[in-house]
Amino acid sequence: MKRFLPEGSLINTAENISALRDPHSLAEAMRSGRILEARVSICTSSHDLIVDIPGMNAVIPREEGAVGISDGTTRDIALITKVNKPVCFRVIAIKDIGGKQTAILSRRSVQQDYIDSFTYSLRPGDIISAKVTHLEQFGAFVDIGCGIPSLIPIDAISVSRISHPSDRFSVGQDIRAVVKGINGSRVWLSHKELLGTWTENAALFSCGETVSGTIRSVEEYGIFVELMPNLAGLAEPRAGVREGQHAGVYIKALIPEKMKVKLILVDVFDDDSPLPPIKYFTAGDHIDRWTYSTSCSEKTIETQFQ
Repeated sequence: MKRFLPEGSLINTAENISALRDPHSLAEAMRSGRILEARVSICTSSHDLIVDIPGMNAVIPREEGAVGISDGTTRDIALITKVNKPVCFRVIAIKDIGGKQTAILSRRSVQQDYIDSFTYSLRPGDIISAKVTHLEQFGAFVDIGCGIPSLIPIDAISVSRISHPSDRFSVGQDIRAVVKGINGSRVWLSHKELLGTWTENAALFSCGETVSGTIRSVEEYGIFVELMPNLAGLAEPRAGVREGQHAGVYIKALIPEKMKVKLILVDVFDDDSPLPPIKYFTAGDHIDRWTYSTSCSEKTIETQFQ
């Protein structure tokens, strides 16, 4: 399963570069069925993908561009958006076309192998690796291997509310996600269950500390400040505060039975620093149930995977 990686994982490896260096090594890769990667330079008017391989022409015919293209379940936009990006493939033929050696490549065959050997073996609760490919208001699209796409809805990214997935992720970021459901080759994902319970997050803080946070919501009755992706607290209202600003906050109280954190705003400022690395609390490769709420809380917040 580890050989099926998100696209872009192989392109700069020594093995991949060596396999693409000349027609002889490419022919060896074809005979062994090796998975390779290279960058797409052109999507033609007929939606064939021209791939940048040194010393020879290389093309992924439209129907070999992705699983589902030939039957219409995958739209051609999935090919158009690959221009200037790395794609995985196998070499299926090397032909003389117009006096020039041309490698015929298949991305579809790699994706189909991935689906047959990995996707169909998944079950809810499995934790997998993924790479963020693009962000929309409603969620984050990720590559779960070989260009197979999946979506993490915005409300499944973290317990702490965010206005856009870019508050948590960046394109190209490697993340972990948990499988919520599978239907054939389609996989539905979540993320918040890997970011710790209220108790695990609150244990990182103590009353009387002044710590950093991010303003996530400004309401009439108070200001919600995120301390961790799965932990936010409420500070009293203050004029001139905006969502997305950074803050220094004094921790006034941690209340496990209500799952609340009471804060006092010390300072508010703008900061364009890169997103911090994600702290994952779940180290294994499967969870059956995740309970965010505390043992003493009247309210239960949990996810069951089945």
